[in-house]
Amino acid sequence: MAPLTYLQFHLIFVLPLLFVLAAAVYLRAETWSGPEPLSGLAILLCLALVYTIPWDNLLIAEGVWWYGDGATAGTIWQAPIGEYLFFVFQPIIVCLWLFQFPRIDDVSLIRIPLVYRGLGVAAGAAVSLVGYLMLGVQSLYYLGAILFWSGPILSIHWGFGWPYLWRLRKTMLLGISLPTLYLCTIDRIAIDMGLWVLSDAHTTGITVLGLPIEEGAFFFMTSLFAVQTLLMYMWLLDRVERGELDEWKLAVREFRLFPEMDR
Repeated sequence: MAPLTYLQFHLIFVLPLLFVLAAAVYLRAETWSGPEPLSGLAILLCLALVYTIPWDNLLIAEGVWWYGDGATAGTIWQAPIGEYLFFVFQPIIVCLWLFQFPRIDDVSLIRIPLVYRGLGVAAGAAVSLVGYLMLGVQSLYYLGAILFWSGPILSIHWGFGWPYLWRLRKTMLLGISLPTLYLCTIDRIAIDMGLWVLSDAHTTGITVLGLPIEEGAFFFMTSLFAVQTLLMYMWLLDRVERGELDEWKLAVREFRLFPEMDR
């Protein structure tokens, strides 16, 4: 029997960090706070639940992982309640950490050429294609599922504004790295305690400091989703405030995709 339940795991390893980060946002002056970033977080939570729940339940049904005896208090569909809470807590942790480093670069939405946007979409599609091909190899199934699932989100993000994200790459790296490292650490603890068990048949068997690379890839990708979503949401709100989207609508109506070139 696992020494902790999934809910106890959250109480010990997840909620304390969440509360510390929330307090830091509240107490520090130089942070993102107020309705705008919080509305971005709320949208992200809805998207995360809608997009992740079917994928997660499918992998559980396929036997990619399962849970230790006595580790779960109850399930909805295939996944335990603690799993759904993780889908909520992780984006909150990542975003509260990112709130500590507010930055919006003055880059115009309408100055990103269509070819650049196409390259971003294609790059995300390539990630999905690699994942799809990996699904045909049993030992690569979990890693392939992560990449196949990640590609559409990356296509949207990168197609919308990868040049902007590249400008903010240092902020992105800071926003992604520490939450990913912490989540990987506590995930390794949970695996060692037997809270959840990964299938040997559906994983590569490759580990980094004892953590299966598939778990590291999952936490990296989900943290990346959260950081990119919030950065671009705040950027979009900034462009709305500057009136740029009105200019963009006018350009589209007049069939001019890049109005700055006409000046």
